Amino acid sequence: MPLTFAGTVDRTALHRAALALAPLVGAPEVAAAWDRESALPGMTVGGVARHLVGQFEAAVEFLGILPPPSHAPVVTLVELYRRTDWFTAPVDAPENTSIRDDFDAMAAGGQADSVAVLARSTAWLPDAVAAAGPTTYVPWQDCSVSTDDFLVVRAMEVLVHADDLAASVQLPLPDLDDELTHPALALLAVLSARQHGTPTALRALARAERATGPAAAFGPVAG
Repeated sequence: MPLTFAGTVDRTALHRAALALAPLVGAPEVAAAWDRESALPGMTVGGVARHLVGQFEAAVEFLGILPPPSHAPVVTLVELYRRTDWFTAPVDAPENTSIRDDFDAMAAGGQADSVAVLARSTAWLPDAVAAAGPTTYVPWQDCSVSTDDFLVVRAMEVLVHADDLAASVQLPLPDLDDELTHPALALLAVLSARQHGTPTALRALARAERATGPAAAFGPVAG
């Protein structure tokens, strides 16, 4: 059976993550480094922060598209990423650099703007989740996924970009509860296998003595 989290997700976990990440987004260390390069080469700390809070903003926006367009097929998580142009593209390809550049530009409002986006999204998120239907439309891929799968995608993005931001300013990753991190990590494992093949992902996760190299879910694929 393809990976799905339908019917298994704690739908309040994303809201708790937003509350937990507010101190990081508003940290003075983030403000001081706003225009510097982040842990992601070519992207500023501000761009990473804006990308992080954008995950909550997108959740509110996309959950509010009711009903999803009738033409949009409902797809699995793996199919969602198959439709995503940046997933297998090199990190320096336009599909990826355009995302970096867009969020660097959106960060021009400074830390205060990102703090405000996060606060607004945090306030609106519970009602958006409560009102969501069984499926959620993803405009970028012109398809729908189960709402629980959509929330796990957002959770995974939140976990990854929270770590990016914390690492960029040498702060610890805030504690995020298991209801958010466990599904996010499961999705990352499956995406790693899609990128690198099951043996490579398996050995990277389970058998360091047989690992053949990096198996990151995102980033360049070994040749």
